Amino acid sequence: MSKRLLFLVIPLFSVLSCHKNVKNVAVVYHNDFETNDLTNITNGDTVTFNHTTVLGTYNNSGFTLSLKSLPAHDLVTVSFDLYIHDSWDGNKMAPDGPDIWTMLADGSQYINTTFSNDDCGPGQFCSPQSYPLNYPNNYNNPKTGAYRTDLPGFCSWSFSTHGTTLYKITKTFKHSGSTLKLQCIDKLVQTNTFTPKCDESWSIDNITVKATTL
Repeated sequence: MSKRLLFLVIPLFSVLSCHKNVKNVAVVYHNDFETNDLTNITNGDTVTFNHTTVLGTYNNSGFTLSLKSLPAHDLVTVSFDLYIHDSWDGNKMAPDGPDIWTMLADGSQYINTTFSNDDCGPGQFCSPQSYPLNYPNNYNNPKTGAYRTDLPGFCSWSFSTHGTTLYKITKTFKHSGSTLKLQCIDKLVQTNTFTPKCDESWSIDNITVKATTL
């Protein structure tokens, strides 16, 4: 099994391995945004990127997904494709960073990390990122845990040469309420650009939310 697939499997396995009896897994939400359906999403917008429709792009903002009438359950698993566009600076300090991305569920923080799109050559300094761990106090090479690193940047005319990095995110956590409020937000530091979204931004595709009954 490849390393990038392990990043997807381990979080769910580590939670479910403690529970031998999984009674039911129900998909309570899925959206690939190809029909521009933004039902239940606050601050949602769609754009075309790399021949697919995505939710975004975002720069110092984010969206909220609100779900109601969830069936009885004990765990929730959230998975999605996260596109990190252009010149994210990871853990680098001001005036260039840190560039932080956060996911919350019902106000509880489940991901708080940084991403770096630095291209590193021999003898060059590479701005580290926290992902797949949380920020601060974690320093990993740029694009660690990425699914793809060869995608174009968001703006075709942008001066950025960093392109886009795709991450497959999966997070499982305890949850039993009938409603779920999922928030994805960022805090990007930019001090020298006239086009913030073409300098650093992010978008999401293929969101799936599953409710697991034990």
